[in-house]
Amino acid sequence: MTIEKIKVVDQITATESGTILFREATRIVEDGVQLSETYHRSSLAPDSDLTGVRARVAAIAAVVWTPEVIAAYQAAQAEAL
Repeated sequence: MTIEKIKVVDQITATESGTILFREATRIVEDGVQLSETYHRSSLAPDSDLTGVRARVAAIAAVVWTPEVIAAYQAAQAEAL
């Protein structure tokens, strides 16, 4: 009997404003049969530090977060204050 705990990013979404939303699934698998699955959702703003972020999420951010997207996000944040 082999029990494994597997974590995968199973959803990644980029919003119009450049925010990256992603979901990490944690699966408990016994002998190839999934016993349970839980989720954790996170988000990253266009000026977020990507240290420690999963490679797939960081790769999407690298494409979406153009200098224009980052500048627009920062301008919107400044207006909100």
